[in-house]
Amino acid sequence: MCVSVIGSQMELEALRSIYEGDDSFKEVTPVSFQFRIGDLDDSHAFIIDITWPESYPETGPHISLDTFFNNRISVETKQLIASKLEEQVEANLGAAMMYTLFEWAKENQQTLMEQHRPVVTAVTVCSSTDHTTNISGTKKEKKEQLTKAQKRRLINRTDHKGELPRGWNWVDVIKQLSKTGGKEED
Repeated sequence: MCVSVIGSQMELEALRSIYEGDDSFKEVTPVSFQFRIGDLDDSHAFIIDITWPESYPETGPHISLDTFFNNRISVETKQLIASKLEEQVEANLGAAMMYTLFEWAKENQQTLMEQHRPVVTAVTVCSSTDHTTNISGTKKEKKEQLTKAQKRRLINRTDHKGELPRGWNWVDVIKQLSKTGGKEED
């Protein structure tokens, strides 16, 4: 067990030095990593989420494709990618394999994503003539745009829940009467 901990530490240091400054690699914790395959604007890009178990590398890491970034990928494609990565894990059991997995996935991105059909969920596409009216035919109400200074003032006045404190708009009665003057009775 001590050997696997030392090996894991060495692999962690190697990963940090190899992927230093690489936006595709993210160390979530010392035993959990995310690696993006492809560019952000690539429709075939996906993120691999890998977590090391206690007995890593004798036991394969847990591989997940359930990140929000991958929501547009079909379940079948995710299963295909995971099964192909599991095959690579089996071939590399007992050795440091993170770099190998990441590089294999990068090299085989097109093959892994060739069955990919983007999943559309809860997003409706409107034609250019429909964008000014909603379904009932009424004109959409435009939200008021605040400047940065207005937003900052609003945030400074609110508490941690975003609510204004009690009495924020109360008027000092004596101050108000001194400004407006009281009515004098005859």
